[in-house]
Amino acid sequence: MTPGPLLSLEDAQSRLLALAHPLPATDLPVAEASGRWLAGDVTALRSQPPDPMSAMDGYAVRQADMPGPWQVIGESAAGHPFQGKVGPGEAVRIATGAVLPAGADMVAVQEDCRRESDSLFFKGEAPEPLGRHIRPRGLDFMEGDIVCGAGERLTPARLALAICAGHGQLPVHVRANVAIIESGDELRAAGQDLPPGAIPASNGTMLGSLFADLGCKVMQTGPVPDRREALRSAFEAADDADLIVTSGGASVGDHDLVLPVLEEMGARIDFWRVAIKPGKPILVASLDGRMVIGLPGNPVSSFVTAHLFALPFARALMGAAAPLPALQPMFCEADLPATGRRTEFLRCRFTDAGVIPVTVQDSSALGALAGADALLLRPAGAAAVAKGDVVQTMPFAPRYRS
Repeated sequence: MTPGPLLSLEDAQSRLLALAHPLPATDLPVAEASGRWLAGDVTALRSQPPDPMSAMDGYAVRQADMPGPWQVIGESAAGHPFQGKVGPGEAVRIATGAVLPAGADMVAVQEDCRRESDSLFFKGEAPEPLGRHIRPRGLDFMEGDIVCGAGERLTPARLALAICAGHGQLPVHVRANVAIIESGDELRAAGQDLPPGAIPASNGTMLGSLFADLGCKVMQTGPVPDRREALRSAFEAADDADLIVTSGGASVGDHDLVLPVLEEMGARIDFWRVAIKPGKPILVASLDGRMVIGLPGNPVSSFVTAHLFALPFARALMGAAAPLPALQPMFCEADLPATGRRTEFLRCRFTDAGVIPVTVQDSSALGALAGADALLLRPAGAAAVAKGDVVQTMPFAPRYRS
């Protein structure tokens, strides 16, 4: 395949995600659904709170009877509501989270009251407004409200919300099967002796960890030597994968065989080469219903392009409504030159004042990558940045999109 014009980052991501069709849905118990993406809206089956409840420990009284005194006639505890009704001059001892008794419309907090046997006296300042310590019915949500939307990821907070809304099972998309193929004659398995010219194979494990964090089922193959038959066998072995991710062999050298092997196997090449730095020689193809994303072999390039393309595609397969990585604006703590015709991604660290690029930006520098917190996005053709300007960053730490 003859290299054509470089695609812009935006065009490449748009074309890639247009090829992603969400995987089937299944119902899972809430305890097993953490981190999955919802396949449908979650509607509240109940209201929360279901009744007016106290937000403080104190006494449930009538506003009209302020400032007392009152006669204490009973108690309302969490899970044990008072069964009677509060009448004129009466009070009910109430705990935080307990149902407000019928007839009461105010909670006098414990610190503002003095109790002598069953007689209650008010000695503090009235709350403003008088009903401020009462959580009204449906404060959080009402029955019938959509509490979580299709395409949202089930974070711990959303799981708790869905449970509180009355659900024990949730509709989620099944996990994606991701096959990772790491290739290169120079690579040796982790921990093996290294002959002259050899290096440890680290990309496969790095990429596998990224996909595992998304909840994907991961199969790693390699290191695969730079031979056509070896690559073909690796592709054929990944016959049940939803996504095949290769590392290495996607450029234009004599030993870069991913593209020619895919063409020999009848794959449709969707696009090849994107105007980004690092990571220009990225490849996207379709092979017998499986998507193939070919990443560069340089570790940093592989890491960056995984975040820009492979991970978003996997999220889209698993139903994410917003599969692209979230951007976070921050103050830049360094001067940066204008950019050329490619969008650049600088490895950077967070500081108390903002973000600063790491010293070494070479695409092979794993030490600098391991010390970085995020990618600093520099659009193609962007003007120089002065210290203190706002820039866009892409944090590495897992960030759930809303």
